[in-house]
Amino acid sequence: MSTATHPDTVAAVFAERRMALEQALLSPLAARSYPAHRAQAEEDCALRTPFQRDRDRIVHCKAFRRLTHKTQVFVAPEGDHYRTRLTHTLEVTQVSRTVARALRLNEDLVEAIGLGHDLGHPPFGHIGEAVLDDCLQERFGRRFRHHEHSLRVVEHLEREGRGLNLTEQVRDGILGHSGRAPMPATLEGRIVRLLDRVAYINHDIDDAVRAGVLKVQELPREPIAVLGATGRQRIDALVHDVVEHSERAGDIVQGEQAGEAMAALREFMFEHVYMGPGARMEHAKIAGAVRRLFEHYCEHPREIPPLDPNAPAAREGGGGADDPHDPSFDIPTRVTDYIAGMTDRFCIRQFEALTVPRAFPSP
Repeated sequence: MSTATHPDTVAAVFAERRMALEQALLSPLAARSYPAHRAQAEEDCALRTPFQRDRDRIVHCKAFRRLTHKTQVFVAPEGDHYRTRLTHTLEVTQVSRTVARALRLNEDLVEAIGLGHDLGHPPFGHIGEAVLDDCLQERFGRRFRHHEHSLRVVEHLEREGRGLNLTEQVRDGILGHSGRAPMPATLEGRIVRLLDRVAYINHDIDDAVRAGVLKVQELPREPIAVLGATGRQRIDALVHDVVEHSERAGDIVQGEQAGEAMAALREFMFEHVYMGPGARMEHAKIAGAVRRLFEHYCEHPREIPPLDPNAPAAREGGGGADDPHDPSFDIPTRVTDYIAGMTDRFCIRQFEALTVPRAFPSP
């Protein structure tokens, strides 16, 4: 259909309509979709808000696809129904949007932050993050924090090193989703920060019980009495609590009783599951694999694939930030980028390639 005879009437007024809709329906405290604040200015999409565009860029990026093969709690589980880092991401996003909708905040911004918050998580969950952090501290005096690396992924690593050029509010929410980071500037970012914990604590209890690591009767009684006996009941109770207390406070907060109960469950999970006996049994194996790869690539940085395999330096084998002989090549950063981007199974394959003998070829 020719646009000369049938002009794009929807596209022509999309932004104007959207701004009017947000003005009428959203809370005065909600982030507005326009104008877009990006590090590199670009023309807005005619059929998507800037936050919707960010969401689409995240969903289509390579780091998002890799989340399906990254551990949430259990490494390479036998069953088909255990959470992965991807399903965790989707669950966080879903419950965060519920809260945003109830509070009349910007659902598109919450969705983009939720989908992008764990893009920088390394393989093997909490243990993999701790091991990579230890390796960096011991050899280079640096730290690894997955929330900081998630921001690095969207700013510098995706699109062969060009980054996704996301809006300032989405980048702020991704960086601020961890309790170790500064509080996000938007209420939408603060929703993801809190609901990330709500989701993973309760879903991880579900997986731990399914795996036989926990028995329901072993869960601490007082938090369960406050929040509910099932994961569905606990999430429902926590979401209602956040919505009601946040509406009154004009901020994203929990009630004291619910907050204390959730903190107690989180402490219990770290003691008995995340860093419990079962996890410690695998900790040494994971540490051995990650450390071996870390040391190997520090000593053999030329084996790290270039960010952009089509760049002249990559094709010609020298020059630029992807050349280990160039002064601008930052070995700890490139090694960290490579290992943190690995899926569990790719990490295992690389470790096996370095350590498991191969049969000699037949004569």
